[in-house]
Amino acid sequence: MYLVLIVDDEPEIRQGLKLKIDADKLGLELAGEASNGVEALERLEDEAFDIVITDMNMPVMDGVSFLEACRERHPDIRLVVITGYEDFQYARAALRHQASDYLLKPVAADELADVLAKVTAELDGERQETAREERTKWELSQYYQEMKEHFIVRLIKGEADREAAALERARKFGLDAWSGMEVRFLTVGLRRRTAARTPDRSPDQFRLALELICRERAQESGGACEAFRDASYPGLVHFATAESEAWQRDFAERLAEQAAALLGFELAVGLGRPATGFGQWKEGYLSALLAWNLSESGLAEEDRRTPAGRTALTGEELKVLERYLARGELNAFERAIRQPLDEAFAASQAGFVKVIFQLYLALESQAFELHIAIDHAEQLWLRPELALALDSADKAIEFLTRIADKVARQHRHEAEENDHALIDAVLRYIDENYMTDLNLTDLAERFNYNPSYFSEMFKSKVGKTFIQYVTDARMAQAIRLLEGTQLSLWDIAELTGFSNASYFSAKFKRMYGVTPSDYRKGFK
Repeated sequence: MYLVLIVDDEPEIRQGLKLKIDADKLGLELAGEASNGVEALERLEDEAFDIVITDMNMPVMDGVSFLEACRERHPDIRLVVITGYEDFQYARAALRHQASDYLLKPVAADELADVLAKVTAELDGERQETAREERTKWELSQYYQEMKEHFIVRLIKGEADREAAALERARKFGLDAWSGMEVRFLTVGLRRRTAARTPDRSPDQFRLALELICRERAQESGGACEAFRDASYPGLVHFATAESEAWQRDFAERLAEQAAALLGFELAVGLGRPATGFGQWKEGYLSALLAWNLSESGLAEEDRRTPAGRTALTGEELKVLERYLARGELNAFERAIRQPLDEAFAASQAGFVKVIFQLYLALESQAFELHIAIDHAEQLWLRPELALALDSADKAIEFLTRIADKVARQHRHEAEENDHALIDAVLRYIDENYMTDLNLTDLAERFNYNPSYFSEMFKSKVGKTFIQYVTDARMAQAIRLLEGTQLSLWDIAELTGFSNASYFSAKFKRMYGVTPSDYRKGFK
């Protein structure tokens, strides 16, 4: 429905025009009248009209002056000029100010209807184009945000590309400056110990609400922080920021106030240690997770601040434990964790609990990578108070070894069916990362294989070459985007891992016999 303003100094003329216009048929609303140009401009300032039908010979402000002012202040309005004079001056003024049409009085109803039908068709076309552009912008922003979050999760999982490739990907998402800065991680989740006092309300019921609040706060920060989720920890939301620790604490306090006001829950917060360089993001992220678990464990605040003695394993010690599990050497793993647990237990409860959480998070990370489900009763991040029940080194070792046994057994199982498991993992990796710079050599190194052997094994197990599989995965996603979105070929090429739109179009035509544009037209 388009709003029409009729401007003429004679009331009879205005009434006659209204009677000649079949507003319902044309999709119009005759929403206003004005007796001269000044009055019309005042109406235009107050209301959003789409079409103005105006006389040229009027008092106070003539039609030429009105057209000039109207085009300057309201350039999107469609102007239909009506006059009783066959004067070239008026026709020239109408053309100069881009009027949609020029009619002579007396105006015939069919002639006016034809002009207004043409104008509404133009407006319909503009609205549809605007809607398409807005939809494209929205789709592109959604894909962009999803890809940025996917990239951040890969970094905090330690799955980054080669340094140069990771930096290039970071540049696309505006994160390249963070590669050489101190980045801090923040983990938040609704406090379960508060929920115990309100058994009819569970934090799980408010996961989506918390996520929406967190993402809104991150958006309001103007790029100072990035919010993301890790599928390993449903119910938790994480932030990465290159701002100072003071900024991070203030952000966390304000977020906690908002969560309490809107959701009625306290917010458990974990502030991680600063990490410099993408290679250190995993450790920085895990330190935030560890801090969050400690905040939920039930330890007194002063105990968490100043634990004495042994409080953490080194990165090298954790790598040794990973190697033991990868080789299925459970006894060696148990011996290796006993010493740090004994030392931490002898020093302080806070240090002991911190070591337990650190070992648990390392095990859970491996379990997630191996697609091993940890029993609900063993998930410390869900029930962090359980750590306090492990009141001796022996109990902690028994608890951790039970999880480690699942990891070690899965490693042994994978070793027995190594090639099949490897190919499954490779295909999953390709399907999840087709939009990145994938090449056979890097993938072979990632999975600890000789590139030549890896290439032969891939083809024998999958039935097609590595390049063919990657191209098929990219093309399958490209077809989904061609069919389901209005994204340009440049956007689709970038979102599916092709170097540019020309190469994507040429590759698409070789595979399917038509260009991407023709395919999209045919699908529609």
